[in-house]
Order: sequence, then C-alpha cells, then structure tokens
Amino acid sequence: MDNNYFTEKIAPKDKPQEAEKKAQNNTNSTENAAKKEFRPQDFVEHRKNHPDRPEKQERPERQERPDRQERRENYSKQEKKQADPNALVEIIGVRFKDVGKVYYFAPAGISFEQGEKAIVETARGVECGDIVLTNRRVPESTIVSPLKSIIRKATPADEKQLAEKRRQEKEIMQVFSEKIVQHKLDMKPIDVDCTFDGSKILFYFTSDGRVDFRELVKDLAAVYRTRIELRQIGVRDEAKMLGGLGICGRPFCCSSFLGEFQPVSIKMAKEQSLSLNPTKISGTCGRLMCCLKYEQNCYEEFLRTTPKVGAYVETAEGRGKVCETNLLTGILKVQLDKNPDAPITVNKADVKLIKDGQVRISKDEIKALKGLEDK
Repeated sequence: MDNNYFTEKIAPKDKPQEAEKKAQNNTNSTENAAKKEFRPQDFVEHRKNHPDRPEKQERPERQERPDRQERRENYSKQEKKQADPNALVEIIGVRFKDVGKVYYFAPAGISFEQGEKAIVETARGVECGDIVLTNRRVPESTIVSPLKSIIRKATPADEKQLAEKRRQEKEIMQVFSEKIVQHKLDMKPIDVDCTFDGSKILFYFTSDGRVDFRELVKDLAAVYRTRIELRQIGVRDEAKMLGGLGICGRPFCCSSFLGEFQPVSIKMAKEQSLSLNPTKISGTCGRLMCCLKYEQNCYEEFLRTTPKVGAYVETAEGRGKVCETNLLTGILKVQLDKNPDAPITVNKADVKLIKDGQVRISKDEIKALKGLEDK
C-alpha cells in the first residue's frame, strides 16, 4: 500500500482555505498593530485631537455604608465580650407552662419578683410568661448570647387577656376534635396552645404513624383566620401535658416538677438490681420510669467500690465467685471454690478483689424490653 492512501485520508483537503484564513488573520493583526502604533500616547495630545469630548470626572471617594459600619462595630464588640470569660450578665428566668423549660431573658433594667408575669418576644411570637428566676448575674459563658430583652411587665389588662386566651383554648380543642373525626384521620388530639398576641395557634396530637393533615390545616385556618401549626408529639410529652398518677400513687414527675426529660436506659435498671419486668420499671406512658435517673449517680459510685456479680474475690475462708450483691448495704454472697453449693455472706470490706465482673444485659432481656427506651 503506497503512501498516497494515507495522504488522502489524513491530510485535510481544504488546505487552500486554511491558508486564506491564516493570511487574513495575519492581515488583521498587522492592522491592529498599526492602530496601536499610531494611538496617541500623550493624554494632552489626545485631548487636542478630540476637543468636543467632555472632561473626565474624578471618581468620588467610596464611602462605607453606615449600616455595614455599625454591624462591623457590633461584631467587634461581641468578639471582645466573648474573649472575657469572667464577664457577668444580668438575666431573669421565664416559664410559659406550669411545668416547662425555663428560658432566660435580659431584664432591660426592670426589677422582677418571683410570681410576676412579663411580656416577652419568642420565636413563636409575643408571649406572656411567669417569672421563676428573679434578677441575677451569671457568667456569660453559661448562657447562649445574645439574650432577648423583655418587652414590659404584664399589666392587669394583659392578665385578663391571658385568661381569655386560656378559655378560648378549651373551645378550640373541641373544634379540633370534631374536625379530626370529620376528616377521618388516625390521630389523637392532646392540647391546644394560642400565642398571647393571637398570631398563631398550635395543635398537639399523637399518632402511631405519619398523618397527612394538609386538608385539616386548611379547614382550621378557614375557621380561625390565623396561622395554624400541627405538631406530632411522643407518648412522654402526652403524659406530661395530660398528667395523672404513677404506680407510686403520686402525680407524674414530668407533669409536677420535671422541666425537661432525661434519657433513661435499661442499663440503669440492671445496675440498680431491679426486676426487668416491663410492668414494674415502666410508667403510664409505656416508657422507662423517669425516677430511675434520680439515684443513678449513687449506684454508679457503689458499683465502683463493690465487686460485681461474677467477680473473683479472696475471702477469709478462701477464694470464691460473687453470685449476689446488695449495693446499698455492701453485703456479698460468695460461692467458694472448695464448697460452691453453700455460698457464704461477707461484707465487701472483708474481701480482696482478684478479678471484677461486668454488668451485662442478655439478648433475651433486650428483646423483652425493646421499645421501653425513649431518649
């Protein structure tokens, strides 16, 4: 095969056209160079050649916008405040529910007494809350800055308006229940909360799964002509809102004095040597009782100083294995290696620990108690 075949296939057939384009580009570049060469370099000479062109105005100095300058100053002030770990800030504590979370606000120079009411601005809108923590100074590092300031002290007219809102909530709750039945939704109404300024109404409900309540929201918005928000809550929040009596015969801890829920685990019940019977360690809400958390710190301290079940210890009568413990009294039952059928009772102070045991939860126990933990 000769080389002409590759020449015809690979070499471009429009060589003349490409040559013309290159020549044209060279011509244009030559003309541009000529223009640059004859462009007047002196500005005075250029102005003489163009007498009718207006004079160039000098650009005014750039002035910084006042809002940006103020924002920058505030940011630098905040940095200075954050840099001082010993800085103190005055706060007050406000609670919006009988048993709810305490929120901190800046008192704005107003002195409050416990039990008074204050009008404050929150993320939900303007609210009226009770003063539970009076004016006090705390380290700024212990709070989330910046704090919102209160609007004013509540007047008798504000308290009257608040009482009217609470009366309206009962009527709205009745309408809420009727609308759920009309729309045939699988949800249980729990509570209704109206903001103090009437800008929003919050509806709380529980359900086993997800619920499509878009039509319900439209229906409620058409009735009350305000912002409507539906919130699905858990069983622990339901018990907190509704209240009741626990298995101890006293009102629920969550509805009487607990401001926030604390995580409770099955391991706590195991470490406290409680019976892992779901009916004995769970509350009315169906979750682990909140009171398991109260003494957990003490039990953890006892576990650090007491041999656990399965530990090997040296007693006055010989070496043995711990088969039972009483953390509160410190009494141990030990199976001696020489006589395992007759365990002896000794005090933890009279034994020497050789190898400690571990608190473990079996797979069967985890399976039986599945669903009790709600963190």
